[in-house]
Amino acid sequence: MDIIRVLVAKPGLDGHDRGAKVVARGLRDHGFEVIYTGLHQTPEMVVNAVIQEDVDVVGLSILSGAHIALVESIHRMLKGKGIKKPIFVGGIIPGDDAKRLKKMGVMEVFGPGATIGEIADRIREGLKKAKRKTKRPS
Repeated sequence: MDIIRVLVAKPGLDGHDRGAKVVARGLRDHGFEVIYTGLHQTPEMVVNAVIQEDVDVVGLSILSGAHIALVESIHRMLKGKGIKKPIFVGGIIPGDDAKRLKKMGVMEVFGPGATIGEIADRIREGLKKAKRKTKRPS
């Protein structure tokens, strides 16, 4: 597989970016190409970065409690532009909300304690699954 391009974004007003930076650096160390957008990104800014950077997967770090609304908004905007990119989410996400995010189409939800190796492996697996789905004849 080619080098996987990952966008790591901090949407919303949450100012806690240590986890996002650790994940970004760890994924880079695992052979991914990582674009980190920085703090306080609006959903529009995230979607524009996805388009400009032509990434394979989108990672959202959300600790503000607004994960459902932010993911819905970003997903809707991507869909409106005809862009289908897998999304993974990290942060303090209650179990019921993690299930809801996955039903919305989020590839994976990572909480505290997820290792970088686990995150890298799940992203690779998720992208392989997504490729297999798109290759199936209709």
